[in-house]
Amino acid sequence: MAEGRFLSLFDYKTEKYIVAKNKRVGLLYRLIQLSILGYIIGWVFIRKKGYQETDEAIQSSIITKLKGVSVTNTSESGLLVWGPEDYVIPPQGEAVLFIVTNFLETPHQRLGHCAESIKVLDGHCRDEEDCEEGKMVVAGHGEMSGRCLRQDVNSTGTCEIFGWCPIERKFKPEGPLLKNAENFTIYIKNFIHFPKFSFSKSNVLETTNDSYLKKCRYDKEVSPYCPIFRLGDITQQAGYKFQDMATFGGSIGIMIRWDCDLDKGYDNCNPQYSFTRLDISHSNKTITTGFNFRHTRYFKNAAGREV
Repeated sequence: MAEGRFLSLFDYKTEKYIVAKNKRVGLLYRLIQLSILGYIIGWVFIRKKGYQETDEAIQSSIITKLKGVSVTNTSESGLLVWGPEDYVIPPQGEAVLFIVTNFLETPHQRLGHCAESIKVLDGHCRDEEDCEEGKMVVAGHGEMSGRCLRQDVNSTGTCEIFGWCPIERKFKPEGPLLKNAENFTIYIKNFIHFPKFSFSKSNVLETTNDSYLKKCRYDKEVSPYCPIFRLGDITQQAGYKFQDMATFGGSIGIMIRWDCDLDKGYDNCNPQYSFTRLDISHSNKTITTGFNFRHTRYFKNAAGREV
């Protein structure tokens, strides 16, 4: 038995073919072959480039800088000149940048005692028992002093608090104060690196001309490597008017896409920009529309007290 298995190793075998003289079967057979071959060549190699290596672990850094000057004239502050150090918070931006286009000001605030806002529910009171001394007002502006301030004995008043007085004013603005902010420019400097291929590039034109960045503005066709964008153009490419957003604020996402085929060379690896407004829904009717934040400025008077 063992000897027969050993001798079978030296047997010679040939394949047996059956030829079907049928044009339909032959045509179907060739179509299947061509389909498989077309899928491998057309889809796998040409379309999807299955022969290539890919690197999705892209390393990237972003630096932003704004330029532009605006002037405002309000009854509270008078005539003011706004530069980047005033309307950009924080002054040096990275992945997120806040730009002031409008503001509501509560001037001349000082630490002291005053009535809590009637809009703060936890600050309502009818007598002193409702204003426990030392208790913080929930969603309010300070610490209760123990006094209930009412216009008359039958009315519902508010607790006296210790905080920044007068308390913050709230009203609906009629329009943006920094109206020409749409002409401000933002410099977006982006570096990328594909570690697998030791490939690096930036979205700034490689030139020795020192005046290039002072004059250029981004244009998809004419100046794709100019990293300086006008704010009005950014909102327009997102599908909105700048002045409509400037009153109540908004949030715009800027995406820089690098989809590079390094087989085609260095010059064919180019940035692609897209702009999307993030704070608005399809219905355009929501309380979350817009964007705002609070910011304080502290000073000390002649007596050294912070105001």
